[in-house]
Amino acid sequence: MIDLSLLNKNAIVCGSTQGIGKSIAIELAELGANVTLVARNEEALKIVLAELDKSKNQKHQYLVADFSDSLHVKFKANEYALQNSIDILVNNTGGPPAGAIVDAEINSFMAAYQSHLLCNHALVQAFLPSMKKNNWGRIINIISTSVKQPLKGLGVSNATRAAVAGWAKTLSFEVAKYGITVNNVLPGATKTVRLENIINSKAAKTNNQIEEIEAEMLAEIPAGRFGNPEEVAALTAFLASPAAAYINGQSIAVDGGRTMAF
Repeated sequence: MIDLSLLNKNAIVCGSTQGIGKSIAIELAELGANVTLVARNEEALKIVLAELDKSKNQKHQYLVADFSDSLHVKFKANEYALQNSIDILVNNTGGPPAGAIVDAEINSFMAAYQSHLLCNHALVQAFLPSMKKNNWGRIINIISTSVKQPLKGLGVSNATRAAVAGWAKTLSFEVAKYGITVNNVLPGATKTVRLENIINSKAAKTNNQIEEIEAEMLAEIPAGRFGNPEEVAALTAFLASPAAAYINGQSIAVDGGRTMAF
């Protein structure tokens, strides 16, 4: 029988007050994990915390951290790690603003690398010791299908996501001997606030109706619809489970078949 139980496992889920991150936190809790929510908005964290399943006597909590400052995240994570053992780390942060790469300012790249690559690295360094000690761990990065096929109009995002994918693949080589896996989940066009912002931005720049932009995007998706955050969460939960112990160093798209690359 497939083992998806996360009972007695401790999970950290970043960016978990809305969208994909929130859905992942809910799914992991339903599988029995003790979930620690991470985001910068404490009031929003409290709201999501109250929604998490506790039917298996799980103990959930939250951590306030601002991912625009990797040193702040490093401090908060190290402080948390002194009192808590972590089995599952889900790195998830909102993507950089849309725009052509030729128009991007240097500061835009710096900010994106701060909130994605550097914060991911700080979190891994904080929580890896407990994973090694337990000889069990799951590190899952929510990135983008752009690591397989760059997306037009998302220049800074494409560059940043590729850096995270390279970092994750390298990390997967180094930690596998400790029973730790590192994998990337690549959401396609998913019904989130970010997708709404991208559509609205395209509509404003092209003077087209929002419905026209949506139709153009849907025409590229064989499934004929946008994804739901819960569908991304389902794959993430599987990769976090004991059943996925031999899946390591992979980047898996959840995009309705849109990505053309293998």
